[in-house]
Amino acid sequence: MTKTPKKPASGLPDKEALLAFLREAGEADKSDLARAFGLKGNERRLLREMLRELEAEGKLGKRGRKGFSETGTLPPVGVVDVVERDADGEMYVRLVEASKDAPRALLVPDKTGKVGPAPGMGDRLLVKFERAAEGWEARMVKKLDGDNNRVLGVIRKSNRETRVEPVDRRSKDVLIIPQLLAEDLRDGDLVLAAIEKSEQRYGPKRGKILEHIGKEDDPRAASLIAIHAHGVPTGFSDTVEKEAENQDLPTLKGRDDLRDIPFVTIDPADARDHDDAVYAQRDEDEKNPGGWIVWVAIADVAAYVRPGTALDREARAKGNSTYFPDRVEPMLPERLSNGLCSLKQGENRATLAVRMVFDAQGRKIGHKFHRGLMRSHAKLSYEQAQSAIDGVENGGGTDDTTGPIMEAILYPLWNAYHTMLKGRLKRSPLQIESAERRILMAPDGGIAAIVPRKSLEAHRLIEEMMVQANVCAAETLEQKKTPLIFRVHETPSQEKVFNLADFLTTIGKTWNKGEAPTTKRFNKLLDETRDTPHADVVNEVVLRSQMQAHYSPDNLGHFGLNLDRYAHFTSPIRRYSDLIVHRGLIRALGLGSDGLTDKEIAELQSIAEQVTLTERRSMAAERDAMDRYVAAFLEDRVGATFTGRITGVTRFGLFIRLDETGADGLVPVSSLGNEYFTHDDRAHALVGERSGQRFTLGRMVEVRLKEATPITGGLLFEMLSDPEPRDPNAAAPRLGVRARDRGPGGTSFPKRGKARPGGPKPPSGGRPSGGLKGVRKGKRR
Repeated sequence: MTKTPKKPASGLPDKEALLAFLREAGEADKSDLARAFGLKGNERRLLREMLRELEAEGKLGKRGRKGFSETGTLPPVGVVDVVERDADGEMYVRLVEASKDAPRALLVPDKTGKVGPAPGMGDRLLVKFERAAEGWEARMVKKLDGDNNRVLGVIRKSNRETRVEPVDRRSKDVLIIPQLLAEDLRDGDLVLAAIEKSEQRYGPKRGKILEHIGKEDDPRAASLIAIHAHGVPTGFSDTVEKEAENQDLPTLKGRDDLRDIPFVTIDPADARDHDDAVYAQRDEDEKNPGGWIVWVAIADVAAYVRPGTALDREARAKGNSTYFPDRVEPMLPERLSNGLCSLKQGENRATLAVRMVFDAQGRKIGHKFHRGLMRSHAKLSYEQAQSAIDGVENGGGTDDTTGPIMEAILYPLWNAYHTMLKGRLKRSPLQIESAERRILMAPDGGIAAIVPRKSLEAHRLIEEMMVQANVCAAETLEQKKTPLIFRVHETPSQEKVFNLADFLTTIGKTWNKGEAPTTKRFNKLLDETRDTPHADVVNEVVLRSQMQAHYSPDNLGHFGLNLDRYAHFTSPIRRYSDLIVHRGLIRALGLGSDGLTDKEIAELQSIAEQVTLTERRSMAAERDAMDRYVAAFLEDRVGATFTGRITGVTRFGLFIRLDETGADGLVPVSSLGNEYFTHDDRAHALVGERSGQRFTLGRMVEVRLKEATPITGGLLFEMLSDPEPRDPNAAAPRLGVRARDRGPGGTSFPKRGKARPGGPKPPSGGRPSGGLKGVRKGKRR
């Protein structure tokens, strides 16, 4: 039981008495309740029935594995996951192992006044819950790692001791390694260490080294840290490697011969695997004037990775490939990913291909899948294909590869795409612009530059053809009533849309809260603001208003693409979800004996959850590695000034994204000035309590880089720009009155006459004259 309520009368309670007890206790399990009411024997059975009835009536909700709580309430303390981020960058958490009635809670800073970066998406935390006027709040007690006993860190040696300093910027576990165990360690070694059990209550913890990972100054350190910190599986077992090596070259047995179709692959210039190829031709059917036939051929991974094999088990555990600037952790061994399953130019390859027919308006009017044998006619990069299409007059031109295939292959591909584009524009998928950055590695393994990632028409051509192939896969499997894993992206929640509407009023735009969110409505907003100073921030806020895509055996549609059904089919080399869809098509269309099994169908829910988790694990690892590479790139520029944009406004401070590199860092709220700054969540601003001056979301500012820590990826900025003037329509400041009793960085202060012993003191700049009643000065301890 989480807190001790007043002892109730003994005997089996009625439902109201039981709810009243839970309301006071916050949370309790069956044993707690039985003890509290003094129940034994048959009375315990009746209590269980009463709990089931209350749960069925929607008056009780599950909390943890065994606990119960009144519907819509939270216990005083709980373990949560960070599940959502709003337009301001504020984090929201949800209880782990709770029923759907458990409300989410706003994550707010602890009451100690500590300043540091906010926890990240997906982090697991121990929090204290409090009910506030605007909903539930969660104050972090500590971050919980997947394994609290392990620390990934860097060796720091001195004459007196050897320490392991954690690479996680939020971790405080510095470990001391006994000198006898530290003789072979060198300063700067990257290690995985375990916290040793000890009866010592104070002072640094002791540890032992589990694994030597590398060196701090290794150019690949950022990727190595991210891999180990997030538990990304690396390498392959001997059994898996042997299975991959023992695969045979594909033959025509059981396959259509597609080798006469001049497919081409179009990929990044540095791509080593090629899992998709395309070809287009005019439709000669007189019933479809102006129509096009588009072929998309995908590597037939299912022919080599069969259910129940070691290859399949490890691919499922990995879930997907993980990509870093300097390396890839592939889902499949190189023999397959860069060999038999890579559609290499001039080599026979097994494929699962789809032939799609589009009319003159870009509407898909038919498709058919083929399990075949193909041969890629040419290997092209995006830049190479785009240059050929642009021509010399537009700064491009052909080369020895593209010149001979312009008329037969490239022009038809682009003409087919422009026809497909009519259907895409009518469908109106979400047009969010993402300013991605790319890290260019130097030959010595260092960072040569950080540059914007180009968006070419060649990228959009391949993307649209892949989207349509994915739609075909989902439609076919639904039509054949074969279970599959959908890629789903749900409609933004009402709360997210309301938050967006509130923000838009601050920049003079309106959004009817009663209007259903559609991609066309979002695109209209983006178009209206595209050439205004608010373009970047509106793009960011619209992006944050979207739900996170995931995998599910249930078709919930794809809001962002504005599609009723959608499945991932086009990348089985690097996504296990696509391999499942391939097996489903093989089963549904009778294309072989290596299709989806009954056992896999029964496990689709758990497979969908697994690949969603592995995808998010990889995204977090890739993001962390990028942060560390960027911090390393900027380490020599500490003290320099930069221009950037405020992309997050939270109680912790301001998040700034630099224009030059796209790097993100924090300006702590405590460093903003000599007054107390409060968070106005409706205006998306930090507002000075006395002056009313403000820092608002989306504003361009100048900052100085104070700290860049490559080993943690942390960037700390100092604000150089002055705040904006006070909003003339805002209420006058009420000095000394904290509307929600919160101090710098979100810390809480006592109200007048209600001292909290040991609580944090208010800042000198914001203290009312005469001090706080009931607070005595005491000796410093």
